[in-house]
Amino acid sequence: MIIEERIYKIRTDQLRTYLELVREEGLAIQAPILGGLVGYFVTEIGPLSHVVILWRYADLEDRARRRARLAETPAWQEFTKRLSPTIETMENRILLPTDFSPMR
Repeated sequence: MIIEERIYKIRTDQLRTYLELVREEGLAIQAPILGGLVGYFVTEIGPLSHVVILWRYADLEDRARRRARLAETPAWQEFTKRLSPTIETMENRILLPTDFSPMR
């Protein structure tokens, strides 16, 4: 199992718009394809206007297959045209559980 951590810095005054778009449209497109949503989080302390999303996958191959399928989905392609202007920067990490991790 792996966890994908996606960190988006949202443009000033766009956090509400970003969250509304994801809540009302984006998650309905993503979740059935990607599966394994651990959660969407916003920052309260530290750098503000950041969204952290965690997705769980069986392995890197599972992730690559699911992400490719999402990228090919017309509804996702149209949705990202509206979402992208709210995002300033994106960062992505793959997290591997330790042998003593409860999620292992």
